[in-house]
Amino acid sequence: VYSPVTVEMFDLFGAIHHLLKIDQVKIDNLIFTLHYRVTAIILLAFSILVTKRQYFGDPIDCMVDAINSNTIDVFCWIQSTYTIPALTGGVVGEEVAHPGVASRVSILQKNDEVGEEYVIRHHSYYQWVVLFFFFQAGMFYIPRYMWKGWEGERVKSLVAELNSPVSSSEIRKKRVSIAVDYFGKNLHHHNLYAYQFFVCEVLNFVNVIGQFYLTDRFLDLGFAKYGPRVLNYSQDSSSGHDPMDEIFPKVTKCTFHKFGPSGTIMRHDALCVLPLNILNQKIFVFLWFWFVLVAVISAFGLLYRLATFSPGFRHLLLRGRSRLASAEKVEAVSKECQIGDWFILYLMARNMDPYVFKEFINTLTPTLVGKEHVS
Repeated sequence: VYSPVTVEMFDLFGAIHHLLKIDQVKIDNLIFTLHYRVTAIILLAFSILVTKRQYFGDPIDCMVDAINSNTIDVFCWIQSTYTIPALTGGVVGEEVAHPGVASRVSILQKNDEVGEEYVIRHHSYYQWVVLFFFFQAGMFYIPRYMWKGWEGERVKSLVAELNSPVSSSEIRKKRVSIAVDYFGKNLHHHNLYAYQFFVCEVLNFVNVIGQFYLTDRFLDLGFAKYGPRVLNYSQDSSSGHDPMDEIFPKVTKCTFHKFGPSGTIMRHDALCVLPLNILNQKIFVFLWFWFVLVAVISAFGLLYRLATFSPGFRHLLLRGRSRLASAEKVEAVSKECQIGDWFILYLMARNMDPYVFKEFINTLTPTLVGKEHVS
């Protein structure tokens, strides 16, 4: 009999195994892969790491007199805990018991001196970190899912048996003839195909920006500047208190009320240890820099995509992909292609053996531009 955690682990490992499969036919580019494969695998791996919390201790362990430890653990896990960010930099053992944690009496006395109230930060994110990472991984895969549906294995059917240099000449000539015939009949009818891919590229960029701000909301607006703050603190610890202890405290407080023997309400302040935050501190630092890196690379990818609307730039890219073919023939074919035709030609060039693509261009040229272009 498998426990729910074990079943969940099998599902996650299955998802990662599916993402790690190498596609025989490439229908996107490296930047696209960075979103749906690399980032999704990273998030699923973090989800597994946090799920297996028994390797790092209990998810929460609270201490309070006169209350059963299991009861207070469950209550504080469900209800959330809290710290005081302004006291994160307090002297441990003198001003505070732990960073951001002080007794109610000392807090009230301090407030009387400064005449202001402390802002309390409640921490409930730890209940949802596993599901949050799993949700984010799914969001990064959605554009890929959409593109696979729209693409409909068109490139795979065109390059079937043409991506190997050792296929028999008879089969190769037959498949090249089929591809040329398809391309000649459907010339100037591929623009929608290309625009669908371009939409997915834009969605990738929008998603990574959206996930950055969604994570910021998830951590109660503590993520937007988290990376630079951690970097600054690691270089100069005198510049302020540790942002890791502020956003992901390892010790927090939890207040539990119950009735006393006479029916009066009794307040119990519990100290709660969150061992998983040792892991969360590092994970979210990595994710901050990773999301920024992916967003920057995606932005350059969109600029590259805008450049492909220039016929001259498209010709240079196609020429680079068909080095063995005649430059004259590649230019002649390129001049006849709209952006959609060029895009599917470019994908075919990526998936065909260079010698086979040379034969394809040689056969395609007279079909598109006439016999006078054949040298």
